[in-house]
Amino acid sequence: MKLTGKTALVTGSASGIGRAIAIRLAQEGAGVVLAVHRDDERAQQAAQAVRDTGGNAWLVAGDVGRVADITRMMDQALAAAGGIDVLVNNAGIELRVPFLEMTEADRVLDINLKGPCFLAQAFARHRRDAGAGGRIINISSVHEDLSFPHFTSYCASKGGLRMMMRNLAIELAPLGITVNNIAPGAIGTAMNQDVQAQPAALRGLLANIPLRRLGTPEDVAALAAFLASSDADYITGATMLIDGGLLWNYAEQ
Repeated sequence: MKLTGKTALVTGSASGIGRAIAIRLAQEGAGVVLAVHRDDERAQQAAQAVRDTGGNAWLVAGDVGRVADITRMMDQALAAAGGIDVLVNNAGIELRVPFLEMTEADRVLDINLKGPCFLAQAFARHRRDAGAGGRIINISSVHEDLSFPHFTSYCASKGGLRMMMRNLAIELAPLGITVNNIAPGAIGTAMNQDVQAQPAALRGLLANIPLRRLGTPEDVAALAAFLASSDADYITGATMLIDGGLLWNYAEQ
């Protein structure tokens, strides 16, 4: 187990990719703080799934789009777990809104970009004060490169996450902190449930994926476990695609 003795904080870990990452990191020996929006039955079940691997699990709840909540959740996580070695910024949302209809109420940028920024800051301060390095892993998207009409705020958040990652990789390197992005393509989660429910739309999507299948949360989790491990000690400032070849093969139908 490559993460024995480490503790990770994973945002958005009550379901989907975040849940899979939390479980995989626990399988590799890590304790896991599950940072969730609400401490509800779904969150409790995810925490129990982590414990079922034999690992420790703690829950903290709050809104990652609010800096006050981020500060409180990090303080609670550190008090419960004693320290955090790995931060996985996974929480995210997407909203289909034509650009001319966007309003300030769109919270995509808050959750997808501001949240990871200030979580990374809180984490880096903790690792600096601990005198030890660490790992920051952001779950981005192929849409940090690929345009997606009617999802401008989502694409802007992921493009911003790419440049944030590149800057932090340089700025935090003297602290021994590596910073990388994972950019999934079409993953079989609730975020893609609409297309999965429409056979014609799904066929069109799969035609754009050379491997001819949707990815799974476990596919993404395996890459996150690698980046969290010592095997990835010399990797920083990188976006790693996990999309079955989608990005370089995509064409609008």
